[in-house]
Amino acid sequence: QVQLAESGGGLVQAGGSLRLSCTASGRTLSSYNMGWFRQAPMKEREFVARVHWTSSTPSYSDSVKGRFTISRDNAKRTVYLQMNSLKPEDTAVYYCAAGTGWSIIGQTRDYAYWGQGTQVSVSS
Repeated sequence: QVQLAESGGGLVQAGGSLRLSCTASGRTLSSYNMGWFRQAPMKEREFVARVHWTSSTPSYSDSVKGRFTISRDNAKRTVYLQMNSLKPEDTAVYYCAAGTGWSIIGQTRDYAYWGQGTQVSVSS
């Protein structure tokens, strides 16, 4: 079992930055692919970014590419999402996830473990 806890969310003005953290307890993260997803009110959960367990091949949704960066520190059991140039449309609850799947594009079915989420709000 892996328990995930996100932190770092908050309220920021458009153009600002936030760094989200996801820390695991239980098993180590080193053998899991890690992902970030987000869900805005009345919308489905959508893929944001992911990083393979080998730390290679990070990938991003088109909406965040060039602005967000995912990274992992297996020794600290932590995954990060650096978010720059934030836009109001980035407002959502952000979820961290761990799993062993690696579909062509990031999908929720690839992940067995999920955190509770952290709110990110971007004002215009």
